[in-house]
Amino acid sequence: MSMMYQAYQNHMDLTAPWRTGASAALKYLNLVPAGTSEKPFGRLAAALELISRSALTYHRPEFDIGKVMVGNDEHEVTEEVTFKTPFGSLLHFKKENAPEQPRMLLVAPMSGHFATLLRGTVKTLLQDHDVYITDWHNPRDIPLNQGKFGLDEYTEHLITFMNELGPRSHMVAICQPSVSALAAAAIMSEDNHPARPASLTLMAGPIDTRIQPTKVNEFAKSKPLKWFEENMINYVPFQCKGAFRQVYPGFIQLTAFVSMNLERHIKSHVDLADHLAKGETEKAEVIKTFYDEYFAVMDLPGEFYIDTIRDVFQEHLLPQGKLTYKGRTVNCASIKRMGLMTVEGEKDDICSIGQTLAAQDLCTGVRAYRKVHHMQAGVGHYGVFSGRRWNNEIYPLLRDFVHVNS
Repeated sequence: MSMMYQAYQNHMDLTAPWRTGASAALKYLNLVPAGTSEKPFGRLAAALELISRSALTYHRPEFDIGKVMVGNDEHEVTEEVTFKTPFGSLLHFKKENAPEQPRMLLVAPMSGHFATLLRGTVKTLLQDHDVYITDWHNPRDIPLNQGKFGLDEYTEHLITFMNELGPRSHMVAICQPSVSALAAAAIMSEDNHPARPASLTLMAGPIDTRIQPTKVNEFAKSKPLKWFEENMINYVPFQCKGAFRQVYPGFIQLTAFVSMNLERHIKSHVDLADHLAKGETEKAEVIKTFYDEYFAVMDLPGEFYIDTIRDVFQEHLLPQGKLTYKGRTVNCASIKRMGLMTVEGEKDDICSIGQTLAAQDLCTGVRAYRKVHHMQAGVGHYGVFSGRRWNNEIYPLLRDFVHVNS
């Protein structure tokens, strides 16, 4: 199983000429005059485009956030890397001539996709905050001599990044990194670190997966840890910069995501082919844009994946007070003088109701008036941090919470 990734990469390399040929042929077919889109030319063009798109990409898409409204004024947004390690960059969305706003670190999950999956979240937050994001690098591009990256290293990055932002900054963690975000806040509080978060917001995160376990949680506990090590961890193919690094391949994670909603994804591609054949460009572009992002996959470092399976999903170390960071016990009760907000989605089938709320009970040192919990009705996992209800119902609460704690 450890060589599956190599076999997959070999297959992609061998079939690359087919995709290149389909793309080249499509350019010629696009010269066919308008009005023939529903004829055989249209169907052929649709088939060729689907073939040309039948591969995953391992390169991060662009955030492409050109401008944002701050109050009644529009401001240019430029991306600026303010700190960088082999495994991740601290990316700042700098707004030209914008008024001073609360600094915020948005912690992106390392779960098979790039940080650009939070593009919509960033756009919304930029209205009222000075936003930075954890822009994780793809392990397949990181040479083996750069060392390992496990749960400790993840938490260490958050502490380092918060130090770069400086005092009175805020931290918002989306999904999986909620555990590391809470651990980082606890360690920084215990050390009386000057850059400890002024507020911490945990959104749909697996703080205590013993509560109403989902299918994802049950799968993580259904096998011994050795099974995950032998069946899920692969070596990066020799064609890549990170050759022979142990990873949990992004294509395996994507396959798992797709299989959870297979019928919907099949229907989307059938609809895409139909729109392309009929020349319905705008409708096709919506589907293509979604899958351009969805099929841009990132591998997970093998150490991080195994640490997460063991510590978070199998042994539940954090809620039991047994999680350690570089040998130190993570004591959530040490968190004081900090606002704590937890957000959950009613229909979340990845991180169920109660799992994130558990952080409130662990943080006994946070005063009750500085704690906020919100359960958003009618949304699933992604609806907690993207979409209409995030923008109109969840974000205003988060914005007010951050400003009160600034």
